[in-house]
Amino acid sequence: MITIAIIVGMHLVGIAMLLSLWRLLRGPTAPDRILALDTLYVSSIAQLILFGMLMNTEIYFEAALVIAMLGFVGTVVLSKYVIRRDIVE
Repeated sequence: MITIAIIVGMHLVGIAMLLSLWRLLRGPTAPDRILALDTLYVSSIAQLILFGMLMNTEIYFEAALVIAMLGFVGTVVLSKYVIRRDIVE
């Protein structure tokens, strides 16, 4: 039963990733694209955690943690660039 729930969850997160990618490519403004990229990071973390639960291994949890850290830093840097047009102060 839990396996079926994980697979359904993976499909739903995959659909969310596709919609996020569509907004990333089509977004009319830079903040829309930054938000779509951030949503794509979160969706990929969820996908990796679900896949780790399905495969019953811990390596995917570590990969999700790395993506979370890089996603946070990337979102902060892109937001700072959009606001000030300069990354380094």
